[in-house]
Amino acid sequence: MGLTEIIPARILGRLLPNGLVTVPQLRDHLCMSKPDRLSFDAGSPLPVLVVGSIAFDDIITPYGTGERILGGSASYAGLAASYFAPVRMVGVVGHDFEENFMQRLEARGIDLEGLQRDESGPTFYWSGKYHDNFNSRDTIEIRLNVFENFSPDLPGSYKNTPYILLANIQPSLQTHVLGQLTDKTFVAADSMDLWINNEREALLELIQNIDCFIINDSEATLLTGHSNIIEAGRGLLSLGPRMAIVKRGEYGACLFHPEGLFSLTAYPVTQLRDPTGAGDSFAGAFLGYLAAVNDTGFGTLKKAVAYATATASLTVEAFSCDRLESAGSAAIEQRYQELVCMVSF
Repeated sequence: MGLTEIIPARILGRLLPNGLVTVPQLRDHLCMSKPDRLSFDAGSPLPVLVVGSIAFDDIITPYGTGERILGGSASYAGLAASYFAPVRMVGVVGHDFEENFMQRLEARGIDLEGLQRDESGPTFYWSGKYHDNFNSRDTIEIRLNVFENFSPDLPGSYKNTPYILLANIQPSLQTHVLGQLTDKTFVAADSMDLWINNEREALLELIQNIDCFIINDSEATLLTGHSNIIEAGRGLLSLGPRMAIVKRGEYGACLFHPEGLFSLTAYPVTQLRDPTGAGDSFAGAFLGYLAAVNDTGFGTLKKAVAYATATASLTVEAFSCDRLESAGSAAIEQRYQELVCMVSF
């Protein structure tokens, strides 16, 4: 196997002006760029495939504003998962997605072979405004741009990835990914009210073919018709997934599983700045932990929910992915341990 088959050409080109690199230089570069990652007593972590959107966001919150900031479900989920396991990302960006944004993803060790660049138009764009309590928001504008014609086609090397996160995109695209997988995998999928309202049948078909379905409490009520969180969770299981997670924002998350119910409080955040991407970060960290320990037993799933809660709590403390990128694995581990202490008696 040649170097260009395992290292992206643009990275090789940065090492020396003519693109040539010696083995010692390559070794030094890889050692220096090794991403900060949590370590567990389970051997080498397995990879996670994250399929979703990559976007530029303009966001207004009671705290301030963020303009042209990195967003999208794949961005948040991929960065969160990268603290636990190697990440393979599939998405699409436009001609305006500058190299520095690529570098931010690569700095976390994310494999971008599956990232498509469509030069025909700009990157997906979303703008929104949060209300004073942060619990609701208004979408100001959406421009699908190159995402409108996005087809998540997997590179050959991605098709046997053991852990898959179908981040929040159209159910038809999520199902398209399922049809390309070649080996037995653990698949989780996230969704939202837009797809429940507009593509319900496609979403219901998808749910029957995945292991874990992840949505928030209002979406669970919308999909099942149950306002009670316990009844809604049981209703989700009746739709076909092996398990379901209902995210409850400031109230934590509930895991519904054939072996029982697990409910965890949220980490007590005191400096909420921008809740965008918290749910995506939760899903990414959840899959990342499972891949890191390569186990999906009920006890492991509980720990995964706790690590996901800790990771998501960091995301909301700054605009975009900034806090998620800068926090480091030690901060995630500290918050995980604090959560353990909070619920132990």
